[in-house]
Amino acid sequence: MLTLENVTKTYRSHSGALPVLSRVNLDIRGGELCAITGASGSGKTTLMNIIGLLDRADAGTIRFNGIPAHDLTEDEIASLRNRLIGFVFQSFHLLPNLSAVDNVALPLLYRGVGRTARRAKAADALDRVGLAARVAHHPAEMSGGQRQRVAIARALVGEPSLLLADEPTGNLDSRTADEIMTLFLTLNRQLGVTILIVTHDATIAARCLRRIVMRDGRVLDDDGLHHAGTSP
Repeated sequence: MLTLENVTKTYRSHSGALPVLSRVNLDIRGGELCAITGASGSGKTTLMNIIGLLDRADAGTIRFNGIPAHDLTEDEIASLRNRLIGFVFQSFHLLPNLSAVDNVALPLLYRGVGRTARRAKAADALDRVGLAARVAHHPAEMSGGQRQRVAIARALVGEPSLLLADEPTGNLDSRTADEIMTLFLTLNRQLGVTILIVTHDATIAARCLRRIVMRDGRVLDDDGLHHAGTSP
């Protein structure tokens, strides 16, 4: 589903070059649920941004279902990202003036889906994450856990093949974080969506079926290399 070969990234500024990723190799199979962990500065967020096509590698190859991303134009990358990938962030990124259903419907607006159809799909997505009774509520009227569920519904409404979650429990208490992780496990099992979660929380990482550990821009450990995975 997703293959990275010798992916390298260096940030450059007036003060010099800062290597962030060094020859990273990964093979993520369809339907996997993986944690990407490591200390601050290990390169995990940069890796997530490159996988999410929000940033480009300096060298190496990233392929989605065999399609090399480095051969695509910016417009083609934007189209691939919109069709294939859903994003969940630590700080939710919900628009405060919109209801839950309209926040969730936003990605479909950008695809040109009509208002009635996109709100119906958004309501279905909210139902899937347990918020059927909150469709008309605004972010300020919801708890942190509920806001994150809205963000997850928004990421899922376009039916992506890949869900990327960057520290999705970072702003939540431990009980709510556990509930959100249970939701990810349920969605992975029910929908077959591939999920990558960047987290520094060892408890969250331990619940993922595969753990990829980053250190100094490299893959230090990947227990997916030692276990049979799901089929592509």
